Parts: sequence; structure tokens; C-alpha cells
Amino acid sequence: MTDEIRQKLLEMSENKFGKFSNSLIPGKNNIIGVRIPKLRQYAKKLAADCGESALEGDDIYHEEIMLKGMIIGYLRINAEDRLGLIRDFVPLIDNWAVCDSFCSTLKFTNKNREMVWFFLQPYIHSDREFYARFGAVMLLCYYVNDEYIDNTLEKLSNINTTAYYSSMAVAWAFAECYIKFPDKTEKYLLQKVFDKDTHNRAIRKICDSYRVEKDKKEKLKLLIMK
Repeated sequence: MTDEIRQKLLEMSENKFGKFSNSLIPGKNNIIGVRIPKLRQYAKKLAADCGESALEGDDIYHEEIMLKGMIIGYLRINAEDRLGLIRDFVPLIDNWAVCDSFCSTLKFTNKNREMVWFFLQPYIHSDREFYARFGAVMLLCYYVNDEYIDNTLEKLSNINTTAYYSSMAVAWAFAECYIKFPDKTEKYLLQKVFDKDTHNRAIRKICDSYRVEKDKKEKLKLLIMK
């Protein structure tokens, strides 16, 4: 990113928050500690004032990559052009925080679900950990609904979960599916379509939800794989 943008991020950074964030994202040592609301506010301003030129330049800090993802979501461009920028950005994702903040910003999906659905397929079927997580979190954010639930459950059940962060994303998505469509989702849990870790993580996430009744939680706990 430009020196001006980088300097602005440094001004918004908080040392204590940076140390806390580092503890949540193992292996990262380039986090300066800018809170998400501040990043989003700045991303909206850059998207409006600078357009795609705000995406130019190299990145040093974790927050610069996160900021780029947010800018892509906030730019006033057509869906096809945005998908091109998304395709260029996904290889930069190397942790859950960048992935999840990026996905949650891509709200243009709500008006372009079919187009984005087909765009997501290579990521959903990828063996790469954060490609697969990107696919799973996008399904979680935009495709747990009446129109797509059957396809979403089928796709989630086939995502590669050998890596930790893709497994966690699938478990999280499955929990959300269960909360909204318990009967359809339970069938997959009964069939034990996942590896042991992902299966058990999904059940634990469901049981952690206040939106699931206690008797249903007790029933699901019987399905935990030993």
C-alpha cells in the first residue's frame, strides 16, 4: 500500500491490542493492532475517495492485507470486476482473521448469489487450507437459506477438512446450518460424513449456541465420535 495509507494505519494502531491480536493468530508477527471498526471506516473512505488505486503497492502489515480485502468489498464496481479482484486477493489469505473479515464484507453476494456460487466452486473443492476456508465461510455467510441449503450442506460435506482452519470453518458453517435447518443438517451428522475432528467440532459448536434447545444438544452429544 502507499506510504500515506501505511502511516495512517500506524497512527490508528494500539500496541496493547496488537499484542492481543498476535496471541489470536499464531505465526503472525506483523500485526500492529488496528481495531476492525476503524479498519472498516477507513476502507470505506479509501474505496470512495481513491477507488481501485487504493489497492496498489506491497503490504508489510497484517492490517494492510485486511484493509485491501475490505476495500474490495466496498468499491462501487460491477460484480464481474469485483470477482476479478476477489480472485487476485484470495491467494493473500493466510489466516482466519483476513479470511473471515473479507468474506463478511462481500455483501454484493446477496444480489449475485448464482454468479458467486459458480465462482466459489474451485475454492470449495480446493486442497489448499485457506482456499477451502474461504469457500466454507462464504457458504456460511450467504448460502444458509431456503434456496441453497441442500446444495450448501452437500458442498460443505465434501470440503477438504484435513487442515485445521478449513475444518473449523466447516464445523462453524455446519453449526449455523443446524440452527436454521436442524432436520436437514442432522441427517449429515447421523451419516458421519466428516472426519472425527470436524464431526466433533461441529457438534460442539452447535451445543455452544444459545439458539439450540437443551434436549437437542443432549441428543447430539450422543453422536460425538470417540
